[in-house]
Amino acid sequence: MTSDDPPAASPTWRTRLHRVIESPWFQRVIVAAILGNAVSLGLETSPSIVAATGAWLMLVDRFFLSIFVVEIVAKLLVHRHRFFIDGWNVFDFIIVGIALVPATNGLSVLRALRVLRVLRLLSVVPRLRTVVMSLLKALPSMGWIMCVLGLIYYVSGVLATNLFGPGFPNWFGTIGASMYTLFQIMTLESWSMGIVRPVMEVYPYAWLFFVPYIIITTFAVLNLFIAIIVNSMQSLHEAESQQHQETVESAARDERRAIVDEVAGLRRDLAALKALLEERPNGGGP
Repeated sequence: MTSDDPPAASPTWRTRLHRVIESPWFQRVIVAAILGNAVSLGLETSPSIVAATGAWLMLVDRFFLSIFVVEIVAKLLVHRHRFFIDGWNVFDFIIVGIALVPATNGLSVLRALRVLRVLRLLSVVPRLRTVVMSLLKALPSMGWIMCVLGLIYYVSGVLATNLFGPGFPNWFGTIGASMYTLFQIMTLESWSMGIVRPVMEVYPYAWLFFVPYIIITTFAVLNLFIAIIVNSMQSLHEAESQQHQETVESAARDERRAIVDEVAGLRRDLAALKALLEERPNGGGP
């Protein structure tokens, strides 16, 4: 062993530490710490509670932060440079790192960003992680839907400005105001009594514009977002199921191969023993 070789005990403790941080009970502890920290951060928004237990809340916050720091350090010791290959690890590292920056002078806003630690649930809980991965996978397709929706907004905004701008300059006086009003209509927030019916009192046939617009944007285009996300989640679930099945099949093949090798070894041993027994009477020995 040279001086550059790692000590013999290094793989042992690193393996044990890896088993600890990947164990179900450790993951449950982290989830409980995140939820507890979320509660403590919510209590800090109440002036009366802060006035009564401000010091204790600060200690609780530091306690939860120390748990997260220990977790990150343990993962760094286990994975070393491979820690930063996983995007979820980088996400956790940034979230915890923000909390360690001193909240002084111009960095006081970082104190408010402590609530981002609650987002670590997205990386710890597998189901939430699947939802986030599905959303990220659906982003390219959603981008094209956004382009279609933007074109519809622009064309509808120009039409609404020309049609209803003279009578309702606050809502449709400019293309910007028209697009904002159309966005409100698309969300179905006070669209009928608040906007469309007053417009129809001046322009009786305005429904010929608004009804098709709502059908296209609210009931057609927006439902495409849901369809894309659901399809992405289904594809990701199928990929995970296939990967799990391949893992199980690979383990079964390895087990069968080990059994075949063991049977072959037993056959060789029996053949050698048989040959030895056949040679003993002719060898003249006892």
